[in-house]
Amino acid sequence: MAKETTDANFKRDVIESDIPVMVDFWAPWCGPCRMVGPVIDRISEKMAGKVSVFKINVDENPVTSRQYGITGIPTVIIFKNGQIDREFVGVQPEQVYLSALAA
Repeated sequence: MAKETTDANFKRDVIESDIPVMVDFWAPWCGPCRMVGPVIDRISEKMAGKVSVFKINVDENPVTSRQYGITGIPTVIIFKNGQIDREFVGVQPEQVYLSALAA
């Protein structure tokens, strides 16, 4: 299951992580976000210990959302060494995310 992060914890949870981090920028009212949610949770389980997986609610955490220019959700960003490695807007198949994490 993906963990929740916030504006206050984003730096610690994501930027300072020693392992790659996948972040799902979402909102509860977003239909496509609800579609991608179970995919993100499965990836969290499959990649446990190799990748940290977080969700961040864009409505409740506007600072981080603005900082990363989130204008469409769901947006999934993969961070490696505190930097953006890959970014996906919209619903993607699970294998797309897994392939990006493996690269």
